[in-house]
Amino acid sequence: MGILQSGFSFYIVPPGVWSADWAWGLPLIALTVIIHVLCLGLMNQSSDRVLRYMTERHHPTVVSVVVMGATTLLATALHGLEAALWAAAYWFLGAMPDVKTASLYSLNAITSYGHEGLFLEPHWRLMGAIEALNGWLLFGLTTAFLFAMTQRVWLLKSRAK
Repeated sequence: MGILQSGFSFYIVPPGVWSADWAWGLPLIALTVIIHVLCLGLMNQSSDRVLRYMTERHHPTVVSVVVMGATTLLATALHGLEAALWAAAYWFLGAMPDVKTASLYSLNAITSYGHEGLFLEPHWRLMGAIEALNGWLLFGLTTAFLFAMTQRVWLLKSRAK
């Protein structure tokens, strides 16, 4: 029975131990996903307008490179903003000593990079794993969006020829 108990011990936790992590983590996931989807929608509308306008006046290859480059840069900035929201929460909760350390930890967690020797305060460590889960969701949405953008750009390029 000892092996079985130790194997499933992570499921058996005293009540309330991780409740604060979930109470802060789940709303942060919801907030960042909402922000992400809204901003990707705005980028989609803007890129459509720019693609239509510029393709009529400039070479389609140049247009596609500029639009995809700008979209990728904006998506990267969006991920940085979302990591900053998590960093602000870590700092506010006292899980990290200062904003700079919280920002570095957050970028490590949201990208699942995690090679810096930074750790949240012990009672907030689950929140870092929750942020990594959030990062997977956000990067999945961004990947799907950039794939769709690439298809749209290639379609416009083929029509322009």
